[in-house]
Amino acid sequence: MKGFTRTDLYLSLCGLNCGLCPMLLGGHCGGCGNGNQSCKIARCSLEQLERVEYCCQCGKFPCEKYEGIDEYDSFITHQNRMANLKRAKDIGPAAYRREQEERRGILDRLLAQYNDGRRKTLYCLGSNLLPLETLRAVLQTLEADPLLKGAEQKEKAQSAAKLFQTVAKECKIELKLRKKQG
Repeated sequence: MKGFTRTDLYLSLCGLNCGLCPMLLGGHCGGCGNGNQSCKIARCSLEQLERVEYCCQCGKFPCEKYEGIDEYDSFITHQNRMANLKRAKDIGPAAYRREQEERRGILDRLLAQYNDGRRKTLYCLGSNLLPLETLRAVLQTLEADPLLKGAEQKEKAQSAAKLFQTVAKECKIELKLRKKQG
């Protein structure tokens, strides 16, 4: 969208954690405001007298554009958009970005060490939805497992995926994209 740019690719204007998105990781998306298609929220931000970096900084937030916004996912989970924006507002954008950078670091390690070519979406979902402390514990458990030290990539990926699913279930989180029906 002409005139709409962003410097922070970790959190979009609308609350998506773009730094944890499989499309951005794969080089297929430049992130919000960097070659991405226009959206009603980006258009709205350009129409405001006072430009804000995140919608949660707008005096009208949450507005009607956010009605039902978290109901379905695209290639990235939309489940926590409102919670992400609330967290960014509560702790400040710089602290939120540091958390996202840590999540991205964990995601990068998972993809490098425990991916058999079929786990990117699972790890991106887990990195987005699981509490940060839980993500740290998952990675620590995997890295401390002596059975995985010399294991083949496929075995490492299966163990990591199983652990992710187990931990997600304990947290009452489903690591699955929610597609719009019909």
